[in-house]
Amino acid sequence: MNAPRPVVPVGENKPAVTSRGPWQQIVLISLAAVALYLVVRRLPTGTNLSHMDFRAGANSIEFCDPANPQFMPVVAVRSPVEMALACDSLPLVAGREAALVLTLKTSTGKPVSPEDLLVAHTQKLHLLIIDPTLTDYQHVHPLPGRRSGEWLFSFTPSRTGVYRVFADFTPAATARGLYARADLTVGTESGADATRSSVGDSAAELAAYGAVAARDGFHFALRANAVSIRAGQTTELAFIISRDDGAPIVLQPVMAAWAHLVAFDKSRSGFAHLHPNEIYPTDPLDGRALRLNFKVTFPRAGRYVIWAQVNTAGREWFVPFALTVEP
Repeated sequence: MNAPRPVVPVGENKPAVTSRGPWQQIVLISLAAVALYLVVRRLPTGTNLSHMDFRAGANSIEFCDPANPQFMPVVAVRSPVEMALACDSLPLVAGREAALVLTLKTSTGKPVSPEDLLVAHTQKLHLLIIDPTLTDYQHVHPLPGRRSGEWLFSFTPSRTGVYRVFADFTPAATARGLYARADLTVGTESGADATRSSVGDSAAELAAYGAVAARDGFHFALRANAVSIRAGQTTELAFIISRDDGAPIVLQPVMAAWAHLVAFDKSRSGFAHLHPNEIYPTDPLDGRALRLNFKVTFPRAGRYVIWAQVNTAGREWFVPFALTVEP
């Protein structure tokens, strides 16, 4: 006969369960966090540029604060982004459309491509083009080229001389506005340098710029909130649109704003790109006028030209105003 098996109490043949100590739990959590970080780092982010790629050290352009619009001294200070322009047909001629290639690179030579920029006012890259007399202003939006860092656009200069092209864009790595600039020389069909005559022809035109402009039954006005505009002080500007026949004015958005103002100084040392305070247009003044309010700070005394861009019922207007900033 087989001997009876000893009875083992329930639970005595199971190994004892030991709980992990607090230090073991901390180690496991830390390892999981590191693994998650490495996975996130490998995910596509859209841009290979970092915040440091848009820093150029001392005497560089500071990022723009949209809540405190300033006149940006683009020429006097160094931009962390280098800009170059090339034309497929040289020389550039007044009155003839030209196709150009714009190249954007960081100060370390890295290309700035569409994936490196954020959309700001419906576009990733804005070009503000102005001639030496401040009487020919154009706002252009380049398209990405085939090569990284290349952007393509075309424009038709109406005058001769050295045009200045300011680029306005927002890097994805910083989400703050940044700028760059380059120059283009425009001649005539004969190849002669007509810069002197162009400036002379536009002198009276520029002198005629004032606070009010009339265009095809529309009246545009730009008025300051003070009798005199002072350098270094915040100035409030009112842009007012009315019609001769008193009919309602229908505004349509221009690049996600009801209007844009761009200010240039006489030497084209920089610019200020302004947007109205109003998300929607204000109620009509006296039943037939629309008023949009802006603010800006001019750094120095002198003569400035402000170009207004606005769309009324599908018709886009570019209207210049001249103003003087006192010391």
